[in-house]
Amino acid sequence: MAVSLREYRARIKSTESMKKITRAMELIAASRIIKAQQRAQAAAPYARELTRAVSAVATYSNVDHPLTKEEENPTRAAVLVITSDRGLAGAYSSSVLKEAERLAERLRAEGKEIDLYISGRKGEAYYRFRQRPIVQSWTGFSDQPSYDVAAEVGRTLIDSFVKDPGEEGDVDEVHVVYTRFRSMLTQEPTAIRLLPLEVVEADDAPQGEGHSDRTGDGEVLPLYEFEPSPEAVLDALLPQYVQSRIFYALLQAAASELAARQKAMKSATDNADELIKKYTRVANQARQAGITQEISEIVGGVNALADAQTEA
Repeated sequence: MAVSLREYRARIKSTESMKKITRAMELIAASRIIKAQQRAQAAAPYARELTRAVSAVATYSNVDHPLTKEEENPTRAAVLVITSDRGLAGAYSSSVLKEAERLAERLRAEGKEIDLYISGRKGEAYYRFRQRPIVQSWTGFSDQPSYDVAAEVGRTLIDSFVKDPGEEGDVDEVHVVYTRFRSMLTQEPTAIRLLPLEVVEADDAPQGEGHSDRTGDGEVLPLYEFEPSPEAVLDALLPQYVQSRIFYALLQAAASELAARQKAMKSATDNADELIKKYTRVANQARQAGITQEISEIVGGVNALADAQTEA
């Protein structure tokens, strides 16, 4: 019983240490998620106004821009998968990877080959373990993305999209798979087609991405005049538009990751509390059983001694 009691005490001690770690990670995630939400909200007005400008120039001009050109028979698609750099976030990365697998299956069913672009170490490890080729990956910023990183990712995807047909690395479509932050309790894996450019309706777009230059009856308002020409405006705006959407997706993913990590660490802390209670109860039972056994041995020894003296 003494050995068993020592084991339970060691388990209680190790569980208490683990509880301190998970509690600290829960508090860190809770403090960072507020900043992540504020960054996503701060980026929304810029993305919204930029989308309105792109919507207006796309509506009132017939410019055939490379980023808006639809291929008749697309054969290759680039997929950017945004995951986390660290674990201990519950099903956050696995959920977005499942969504990416569903998208890849749908694209392959349409006869398209897949070029993988990965953001986050978890996604990179997932595909490298399965020996699937990755064109390019970016890591080390999943919980605090910067616009410079989004611009680099955007330029890489745009360069692949505008390459001449048949050239190495040329793709006909660009898709992004990320986790949209709905609330502290709900994070939704989402797949969007980024290129060829589709200006989505406000009701269908993620928060901050939809345009609002429509009246109640659906009429588009003429909000802008374009100088020097619609072609020059599109050349300047469309890369910015792509980069801003990627940045917004990274910010949404960062907020979702922190929310998932806070929820996972809170669950782990609660489980540690339950384990400590369980081990304490079992340890007390073992200690009581040991005391009872010792008392029984003492009483038995006294009775045996009394019987021996009586016989003598």
